[in-house]
Formats: sequence, structure tokens, C-alpha cells
Amino acid sequence: MFTFAAPGKGPSLSRIRRTAMAGTALLAASLTACSGGSDGGGDDKGKAEPKPKAAMAVSVNLTGDQVKAGQPVIVTVAEGKLAQVKVTDAKGAELPGKISDDGKTWTSERNAPPGAEYKVEAQNTDSQSATAQFKTGPADKVNKVSINISKGSSVGVAMPVSLVFDNPVTNKAEVEKQLKVTTSDNTEGSWGWIKDHDGKDRVDWRPKDYWKSGTDVKVEMHLNGVDSGKGGGLFARDYNTDFKIGKDRRIQVSLDTKKMSVTQDGQALRTIPISAGTPGGKKASWSGKMVIMTKEGTIRMDSQTVGLDNAYDKMVDYSMRLTWSGMYAHAAPWNEGAFGRVNSSSGCVGMSDADAKEFFGQSQVGDPFEVVGGGSKGQAEIGNGYGEWNLSWDQWKAKSALSGAPQNG
Repeated sequence: MFTFAAPGKGPSLSRIRRTAMAGTALLAASLTACSGGSDGGGDDKGKAEPKPKAAMAVSVNLTGDQVKAGQPVIVTVAEGKLAQVKVTDAKGAELPGKISDDGKTWTSERNAPPGAEYKVEAQNTDSQSATAQFKTGPADKVNKVSINISKGSSVGVAMPVSLVFDNPVTNKAEVEKQLKVTTSDNTEGSWGWIKDHDGKDRVDWRPKDYWKSGTDVKVEMHLNGVDSGKGGGLFARDYNTDFKIGKDRRIQVSLDTKKMSVTQDGQALRTIPISAGTPGGKKASWSGKMVIMTKEGTIRMDSQTVGLDNAYDKMVDYSMRLTWSGMYAHAAPWNEGAFGRVNSSSGCVGMSDADAKEFFGQSQVGDPFEVVGGGSKGQAEIGNGYGEWNLSWDQWKAKSALSGAPQNG
């Protein structure tokens, strides 16, 4: 604070000015010294330069041109955290994956398949990026799948999804995890592992109850790169199919009355006189719940191919397969006198040409076909056709490799 003296008693004005100017010079010198420079320029030459960021470094567990396929891809960042990782093959298809909670690693949800080339692109939280590449070698052995329902088809309410494998599947749980059924009405169902009639490994997806008519179904098999286990080899592709559930038609054959009843949507349509298998031996019919597997039309039936010596060898019309072992429903005009009276066939369900023609025309692959009454040779093995409907829901779920957990579509 400046103090001004009375006139004639204090210092002169010129002296005050000189003193003030001297004080200003001292303040300027002081500010110059605090700035750290000797030239009074006030620049940043005295400050430490910031260190440049180190380049982003990542490591990939799969490296080289002949990587063993069937393994997940794991990307690890050396410093910092991952923000994004993309692993794409030569066609641009991505392997899905997730970054760990600590941001240090990314792991693919699916394995790298055989014979594929991949590019890895990673970015960290500082917007730095890094890339890597690798190729997988061919599989020593490849497993394949046969699917029972073709794309876009319509099937009856009892048709299961059935997958038969070329080679053994010992890694059943891992394979089952890659199988997904999606339905338009959240149908409850479960996979179950059985042996097919030819001895191959097979897994079926059966609803808890018969399908509802009109249901749309999609099946996805994300198997590319999955290991079947010992002796099975790797899968080298994905599979899929989709289909629709048609009319709710159900058939029941009574061995006691020698008649076949047909219903649709719960309403009786007609009753057809039939002659089933001869009781008491190999020529008896199978009983229980079966499914129309295929509509084969006119085929040659040779009894020697099903272990019945030379009982017959003829062309048969309107044939519909019920088991792999050779039980059919078909026209049997040579046995006309037995229809509705006596079971005297070699195991099949026979009827007149007229009845068989109409029945064949209206039936669907996947329609349930149940045989009841006395004189049968019992129920066929589950894999001898689609015999899973003879099991309770709990019994069927227990055949899943994932503890029978139901899968809702």
C-alpha cells in the first residue's frame, strides 16, 4: 500500500517515483528467476519431456503355419487392457470370443477348425493396435454327421431330430454343447445319446410331448473344430436344418382287433382292417410307440435280408418304414382274406391296395404309429427306428450327456 505524506514534510515526488521504479525492477527480476530461465523468455525448456508410449504387444497361443486345430484362440496383452479383439478367417468369418474381467486376455468361444487361416486384430484401451496371423493344419481324421430331417420339410408331430455320426463320439458332452434347437413356441425337449441300429453313435432331440402342429423348428450344429474324442476325429464344418411341424395325425394298430385307427387333431378319421405279424416267433410285429420314418413307395421286400429265410421276395406298394430292421405298413393284396380277421404277415402291417393308397397319400413322415395288444415280440430297441417315445420324459432326459438338462427352443 502506498502512503502519501503531507506537503513540505515528506520525500519529494521524484524520489517516490525512483523508489517505486526500483521496486518494480526487483519484482521483475524475482519473476524471471522463478520462471527457471536466465533470458526472461518464459519458455518450457527447463521442463522434463513426457516418455513416448510403448508399442502395444500381444501374444497368441496359436502361432505358425501348421497349428494343431481343435483348440480355442487365446490373445494376451503384455501391458494395459484389451478393448477389442477380432479374429477372422480368409473369408471374413469371425470367431466369437470374450475379453476376461481383468482385460488381459481374450478367448474364443469356438475352436479353430482344421485347414483355416486366421488374422488377429487387437486394440487396447489407449487406442493402440496390434496384429498377428496363423494357419491351422489339416485334421488327421474328420467326423461327419447325417441329419434325418431335410431343410424346409414338413414332418409329423412325433418326429425327433436325429443325428448319426460317421465315427465314434466319446467327447459327448462337448459335442452336445454345440447343438442348439430353436422353436417358434419354446418347445421343451432334450438331447439323448443312443446307438443307432447300425451301431454308430447317435444323438436325438425329442420334445417332452409330441410337437404342436404349426411349430417352426431350427437346428444349429456349431461343430466346426470340435473334437469327437478318441478315434472320432475333428468336425470340419457346421451343420444346420429347419423344418415345420405339419398336421397332427396319429395312428394306432390293435393286434387284438386287427384294425388300424387314424385320428387328426384329436378327431377319428377312419378305421382300416389290417393283418399284422404272425404271433409267436420272428414273424410277430414289434409293439409300442414308433414313428413313420420314411415313405418309400414301391420297394422290393426280400425276407432273407431280415433273417426270415425265403418266406417272401416281392415288390410291395405304398410302403412306409417303421423300423430299420424292416417293419413297414404297406399294401398286401396277397393277404386280403386275413384283413380284420387274423394276424398272419411276416411282421409288417398289411392292408388292401385301396386302403394303403389312401393311407399312404394322407400320412406324413414323422406321424406317430403305435402298436398295442397281444402277440407281439415286444418293443424294438430305441435305435431301431425312433423308439424314444417308449421312454418316460425323465428316462429320456437321463440320456443327455449334460445331466439331462432340458433345452427349451
